[in-house]
Amino acid sequence: MAYEKIVFDGEALFSDAPRKELEALGAACTVGAAQRGALFVSAKPEAVNAAFDAGLDCALALWRGVPARHARATYYLREPYDLAALLTRREKPYDGLEWMQTAVEMQFIAQAGLAYSKDPYDLERFARLREMAAQMLARGSGLPEKTVRDVFLCETGYQTPKIDTRAAIVEDGRILLVQENTGLWALPGGWMDVDTTISQNTAKEAFEEAGLEVLPRRLIALQEHNLHNPPTLAIGIVKVFVLCERLAGTFQANIETTRSGFFAPDYLPPLAESKTTPAQVRMCLAAAADENWRPLFD
Repeated sequence: MAYEKIVFDGEALFSDAPRKELEALGAACTVGAAQRGALFVSAKPEAVNAAFDAGLDCALALWRGVPARHARATYYLREPYDLAALLTRREKPYDGLEWMQTAVEMQFIAQAGLAYSKDPYDLERFARLREMAAQMLARGSGLPEKTVRDVFLCETGYQTPKIDTRAAIVEDGRILLVQENTGLWALPGGWMDVDTTISQNTAKEAFEEAGLEVLPRRLIALQEHNLHNPPTLAIGIVKVFVLCERLAGTFQANIETTRSGFFAPDYLPPLAESKTTPAQVRMCLAAAADENWRPLFD
């Protein structure tokens, strides 16, 4: 998605907007009326309805306390920073990968059927459907079928997304990143263990990857991987970003990361974008600077 221009319906909304982040994404921000080729943002349901009926892209600013019930809009924005997240979101992660989307849906249906069906004939059919999904994914991706089976068919029961927690440690306008063995950098984090809470897992990963004892303070965002991070994956992942305070510790050599450092948003090292994107770094820095930040989701 790319809007080169965002038009706000009034100075108050213009003041609310995270204009620095929007302009960094190439979007010019102005005050005015709805127009073609721009995203019109208003807190007035009647103005949004008029723009929507005219076929113009529009967004209702819910943070101003307006009800959404009688408004028709292209987008509904819960917080001002949702605008920046909207501009970086991958609207169609499966575009050109429809075969993968089909394989994912087949696997989901098959796994649910194996979990809940009692009929032996249906169980046999669901097992075959699951095998076909794995074969489709292997052929489309070029990966060995055994690799696909080990990753794609490793669970039982109703299929749910995995959870990935990321610690945002911000000091003096800079954010802590760790360098992985690939040479790329990311926020410290990883898969959530089954016996931990979000706070516990965030602190554990920060200690293991950055050598720091941290106190998780605030939730920044919950984001669906395929909407925000490349590449598109055949599994669901919910990324949890948590603002943390550094308590003690220094970087220690480990098997996952080679070093750590604090970076300003304009001087980021090469990122492992499957784990951390520049937009996610800016989001975390914006959250750290705003005591009234409310978590983003989706």
